[in-house]
Amino acid sequence: MKNRIAILTDTNSGLSPEQAKAHGIDMVPMPVVINDEPFFEYQSIDQNEFFNRLRQEASVRTSQPTPYMLMEIWDRLLETNDHIIYLPMSSGLSGSYETACSMAQEYSGRVFPVDNHRISVTLRQSVLEAKYYADLGMRTEEIVQELEKDGLNASIYLAVNTLEYLKRSGRVTPAGAAVGTVLNIKPVLQIQGQRLDAYRKVRGMKAAMSEMIHALKYDRTAKFNGQKIAIRAAYSGDEKLGEAWRAELQTAFPDLLIEKDALSVSISCHTGEGALGVGIMRDIWQQ
Repeated sequence: MKNRIAILTDTNSGLSPEQAKAHGIDMVPMPVVINDEPFFEYQSIDQNEFFNRLRQEASVRTSQPTPYMLMEIWDRLLETNDHIIYLPMSSGLSGSYETACSMAQEYSGRVFPVDNHRISVTLRQSVLEAKYYADLGMRTEEIVQELEKDGLNASIYLAVNTLEYLKRSGRVTPAGAAVGTVLNIKPVLQIQGQRLDAYRKVRGMKAAMSEMIHALKYDRTAKFNGQKIAIRAAYSGDEKLGEAWRAELQTAFPDLLIEKDALSVSISCHTGEGALGVGIMRDIWQQ
């Protein structure tokens, strides 16, 4: 008799509650703190309200799910499942994975936190793959091994429209942010594995979009040589800008179906409004 396996992620995967429900996936709502008041994505705050508060210059920061919240979700899922595979955001970007590992020790080998070094659209892909493997009847340990082995087989590129939130997080100095704003500098950032690192600095968002497309084309040849890949767009706040970005990617990669997701409000705390991102990853459904 095969194990009943629940697939659990957090809202930083980019999945909406409707999408998660349609795929049979459970989600942990990521908390954000606005003017010292906690909110939970898709429960007590949505995209529109978050960006309205951001435009009003509210103070925003991120936080981890509390151990109590996680335990409540795990206990509920284990009432009808033998195991849980939990895919939080990358350990290089948050302490959520380490917290989950510590808590999982109390669950007698029934909860399996997975760090496959992903976030947003690339994490979304991993979550759907985990569900696919579970539905095929793979053993829990085999799924975890596959997810961890394939985790680094992805890249994310991100361009922010404002340096304000990078300044608040300490990634650029106040002086650097001021000069960058005057010169219309748009940093292009990358996640090649765990952490967010600088990739390029360009003048204007149009140039940033071109730089990201160039990086994707290079990765497709050098990193994913011969493999079938998926590319997925992401944006913060402005859906029209997000759709224009998706269309730009579709033109650059006409042989692929390019879709898009809104960045979670937790991620948007760090990017601000008008950010554009894209993930490239191996696509198991095309192998």
